[in-house]
Amino acid sequence: MNIAIFGNAMKQQTLNEVQNLIEYMSAHQIHIFLSQELRKELNLRDYEVYPREDEVLFSDMDPIDFALSVGGDGTFLTTAAAVGNKNVPILGINCGHLGFLAEVQTQDVNYIMDRLLDGDYTVEPRSLLSVTCSESGRIMDPNALNEVAIMKQGLSSMITVETRLNGEFLHAYEADGLIVATATGSTAYNMSVGGPLMTPQTPAFLLSPIASHSLNVRPLVIPDDSKIDLSIRSRNGNYLVSVDGRSQGFSDDITLHIEKANYSVRLVQIGTNGFIHSLKVKLNWGR
Repeated sequence: MNIAIFGNAMKQQTLNEVQNLIEYMSAHQIHIFLSQELRKELNLRDYEVYPREDEVLFSDMDPIDFALSVGGDGTFLTTAAAVGNKNVPILGINCGHLGFLAEVQTQDVNYIMDRLLDGDYTVEPRSLLSVTCSESGRIMDPNALNEVAIMKQGLSSMITVETRLNGEFLHAYEADGLIVATATGSTAYNMSVGGPLMTPQTPAFLLSPIASHSLNVRPLVIPDDSKIDLSIRSRNGNYLVSVDGRSQGFSDDITLHIEKANYSVRLVQIGTNGFIHSLKVKLNWGR
C-alpha cells in the first residue's frame, strides 16, 4: 500500500504526529510519500515526495492509495488541492480546532489506521467549484472544496458584484464581497457571514453577500448545476478572488465564471461520526 502524508510543517504538534504515523506505517510495510515541506522540515531525504514536480498532474492513474491530511481543515484543503482529480481518497487527522473535514482525533490514529488497513471505511464524494476568468486573467488554482470569495481589496469602499445565473441577471450585490460556497463549505466562511448550513451531500451551492449594503438581500441556495457569471466594479479598479483561502488580485475588466468542477474530492469516513455529530459536538448545535 502507498500512502502520502501532508501537514503543516511549521507546527510541532503536526510534526510529532507525522513521526508517529511514519513509525506505524513503517512497521506495517506501507510505502510512505511525504509532502515537500514535511520531507524538508523532518530531514527525511530517503522518502519520496508527493506530488513530484515532474509528475503529470491530473492523471487518472496514480501510485497513491490514500492521502493523510494531518492538521486542521486548512491543511485538508491544501491536501485536496495537491491531490487534484487523481481520485485519491483523503483521510483527515485533526490537529486543529473545529475540524469539519479533519474529523479523526490524534489520540485515535493507531485505531483508525488499523481500520483503514482492514478496509473498514467508507468514501464520501464532495463536490467542488471551478472558477475561470475572462481571457485577460488566469486563476492559478481554480478549484475550491469550500468556497470562492470575491472581496474588496485593501481598505477600499464596498464593491459591486453583478451576478448572472444561467445567463439571467440575478442581482448587483453592493457589499464587501460575495461568497459562492459548496455544501461542504457551508460551515466555513459562509457560516461566518450568516449563510445557511447544508449537509455535505446536498446538491446545491450558496450565494452569500459579505456585509451587504442592503438589508433585504439574503443568502441564496441554488442548484449545483448552475452557471454563475460575475462582473465586478470597485472604486480603486481592483478586487480579490479567494479560492479556498488562496488569494489573487484582479482588475475590474476581468470577469469570472463559476460552475461545478468535473471531479469530486473523496473523503474517507471511519465510524459513525459524521456531519450531524460534528454539528452537535463542535458547534453545540441545539444546546
